[in-house]
Amino acid sequence: MNTAVRLDHASAIDTALAHAEQQFIAANPLSQARHQRACHVMPGGHSRQTLFYAPFPLTIASGDAARVTDLDGHQYLNLVGDYAAGVFGQTCAPIQQAVRDALQAGISLSGLNTKELELAELISRRIPSIEQLRFCNSGSEAVLFASLVARHATKRPKLLVFNGCYHGGFMIYGPSDPGLSVPFPLVKATYNDVPGTRATLRANGTDIAAVLVEPMMGSGGCIPASAEFLTMLREETRRAGIVLIFDEVMTSRLAPGGVQSLRGIQPDMTTLGKFWGGGFAFGAFGGSRELMRHLDTRSGGLLSQGGTFNNNILAMSAGLVGARDVYTPEACVWLNALGDKLREQLNALGRSLSLGFQATGLGGVLNTHWRDVSMTEPSLLEPATAPVRRLFQLEMFSRGYYVAQRGMINLSLPLQESDLDGFVGQVRDYLSRHAAILPRAQSK
Repeated sequence: MNTAVRLDHASAIDTALAHAEQQFIAANPLSQARHQRACHVMPGGHSRQTLFYAPFPLTIASGDAARVTDLDGHQYLNLVGDYAAGVFGQTCAPIQQAVRDALQAGISLSGLNTKELELAELISRRIPSIEQLRFCNSGSEAVLFASLVARHATKRPKLLVFNGCYHGGFMIYGPSDPGLSVPFPLVKATYNDVPGTRATLRANGTDIAAVLVEPMMGSGGCIPASAEFLTMLREETRRAGIVLIFDEVMTSRLAPGGVQSLRGIQPDMTTLGKFWGGGFAFGAFGGSRELMRHLDTRSGGLLSQGGTFNNNILAMSAGLVGARDVYTPEACVWLNALGDKLREQLNALGRSLSLGFQATGLGGVLNTHWRDVSMTEPSLLEPATAPVRRLFQLEMFSRGYYVAQRGMINLSLPLQESDLDGFVGQVRDYLSRHAAILPRAQSK
């Protein structure tokens, strides 16, 4: 596409975006007023950057099954799925009953409770590489704890991470790292770059405590790691005595045993979060007994991990019932097959209209993109705030679909195939209506 055509498309998208924003503002006065009020007491008007988008984020007042309703009374099919945490939808009777029972029995009981052992045993059965584990309060905490255990166990200072990775709110690394990221000494590589990463590991191996990797990048654009890439990481880390940590905070929902079971690769440590808490704040990290013994102060372990709410009864109760009785292995397989079908349908739309539109991901966690290049690592993505992304989000809102600005879609169990058929139909209509101003496919 020549420069003149690119500029013309950009101008047309900006015009369409301005019109969509005006409609959005007019339709959501209560959300706008609440956002303006919130800006007085919270920086940016919120406590979770992921949920912010311009001109202001909707305030969600309630939800039921797979739908949410905003403060102005608009109902949406929820395809945000709380960024992979919302497997169970907005309401789930078994989990709600478990929480009621836990509340009735008493909270903040100041001791071990009757659910944490059972949840730990269930996780270890589902993910056999987790021989022992500890609970914490978020996936972010889990990755931090796992990294610290690896550094302690190996007596090495550095972590190898991948540019564009997201391992929680304080572990985001790239060519330039956000100011709130933990300042670990780092070695950086390119995701899915087999020869480059192998060379980096061999050059720096004696200083590297752990390789920290998502087997599918979640917030980095739902980019799956190739089997060759993950196999190389396992081989090289084992050769150099480096701890291989799979961050499966998002991806553990993609198969009964996580993506590690799909790929047949056993990491040394795994981090969990998101759906495992049944809708409550939750994190866990675990791995081999040899590594986790450093947390066993009975037997000479030197690491003491605290946290008032690590084993809070609400998360333990909801998580146990959710994983054991609701998101069973059979339900997991069904939901992820539904996601694979949706991704294939969206990709077929882009091809049929010769547009630079595609979806990447695995199973029920996917991401739309507005380029037709092969998405192998995050530097290839458009910015999350690109006008083409913002226009799609606002127009999907107007059609009754709650979607993320960055294009991430996370399916939940209450969704039906007919719900997704309706979404695909609306995407088809959107692409057809705006085909003249959307990026064109460049591949031959």
